[in-house]
Amino acid sequence: MSWYEIESGKRLHSVALPSYPHEFVTDRANRNAWVGHYGVETSGHTGPGGHSLLQIDIEAGSLTRTIDLAPYNRIHGLQMDERDRLYALSEEKATLLVLDRPLTDEAPRRAVPSGGIKSHLFALTKDGATAYCMNLLSHTVTKVKPWDPLAVPVACHPGDKPEGYCLSGDERTLFVSNRWSQTLTAIDTEAMQVRQRSASRDDPTRIYRWDDEMLIVTNYGERSLSLVDPATLAEIDHIPMPARAIALSFDRERGLAFVSQDDDRVGIFDVRTRRFESYIATQREPDVSKVIRSAE
Repeated sequence: MSWYEIESGKRLHSVALPSYPHEFVTDRANRNAWVGHYGVETSGHTGPGGHSLLQIDIEAGSLTRTIDLAPYNRIHGLQMDERDRLYALSEEKATLLVLDRPLTDEAPRRAVPSGGIKSHLFALTKDGATAYCMNLLSHTVTKVKPWDPLAVPVACHPGDKPEGYCLSGDERTLFVSNRWSQTLTAIDTEAMQVRQRSASRDDPTRIYRWDDEMLIVTNYGERSLSLVDPATLAEIDHIPMPARAIALSFDRERGLAFVSQDDDRVGIFDVRTRRFESYIATQREPDVSKVIRSAE
C-alpha cells in the first residue's frame, strides 16, 4: 500500500503487505484503513487465497495488526457504514462478515450467506442495513440483511457475470455492469427487479456514480471510459485510454477522477474537461485508491 503526492506524483511511502491485497476501505476520519487479503491475482485465478484483514494506521503509515478471518477466505469486497462498522465479503465461502468494532474486534461478530456463488463485491446502504452482493458464477445480484439473522437473500439476474455496482443517491436504484453480457442494468432495490437494461462497450468491469447526472463505466476489454446518463443508461461520452482501467476514486471538490490502470499508472481525469490531465507512476498493478487530505 503506497502514499503519493497528487501534484508531483512522488511516492511518499509504502507498506509491504502479503501478495495480492485487493480492496481497501477507510473509516470516516481517515485515520485507519483495512485491506482485504484476497491472496490470488484475479477472480479468474484458482486457489484458497488469503483469509485476513490488514489494519493500517494512515498517518503513521504502518501495518498495525492482522485480523484472521479463517475459515472465511478470498476476502475481496469491503465496505464501512456511517457508524464505522466494517463489512467484508468472503468470495470462496459466499459469506458477508461484519466487525462491529473493527479497531478492536479480533474476529467477525456476525456472518450472513450471500445467497450466490463466487460473491466478489457488494454495495452497502449508508446505514449498513442492506447489502447487494455481486455473484460472478451464479450470475446474480442478491439483497441481504446483515443485521437480520432471519432474512432470506433475494436474488435478481441482471446479466452474466455482474461485477461493477453503485447505488443511486437515494439508494432506490442499483446500477450494475455485467461483464459477459456486455450490458448495464438498473435494478429497483425494493422490488429487486431490473428496471432498465442497455448495451455497453466491451467488458464493463466497474461502474461509479459521479453524481445524479452521470455514471462512469470502465470498459476493460476496450481500454476506455464511458460516461453514462443514469436516467437512460445511454452513453454521454466515450474516452479512449492507453491502458485498461482497473478502478476509480473521486475528488469531487477538484472535479477529478483517479483511474488505476494496468500500465502501472494512475491517470488523473478531469471530469469537467473530460480529459486525462496527468499520470502518477505507481508500483505494480495499482488497484483501489482514495484521496486523503493532509491535516494541515
